[in-house]
Amino acid sequence: MNENINKLRWRCRRGTLELDLMLLRYLEHRYLFADTTEQQTFLQMLELEDTELMRYLMGEQLPSDESMKSLVLVIRTLPV
Repeated sequence: MNENINKLRWRCRRGTLELDLMLLRYLEHRYLFADTTEQQTFLQMLELEDTELMRYLMGEQLPSDESMKSLVLVIRTLPV
C-alpha cells in the first residue's frame, strides 16, 4: 500500500504549485479513507491535462461527469 501511495504522490506532481498542493492534500488527508468509487475517480482525475484540471480545481468550471464533479467539490473544500 505504501508503494502505491508513493506512486500516486509522484503522479500528483503537476505543472503548477496550486495543483500539486490541492492533489497532495487530497491524497494525504482523504484518499485512504475514500470508498473505491472515489479512489477510482481520483485516478481518472490524474489522467486529465493540467489545464483542464486547473479549470476544475480553481473553480472556473465543473466536470460534466457526476462522480468527478463531486470529487472536485471535495478537493476544493479541503482545508489548507
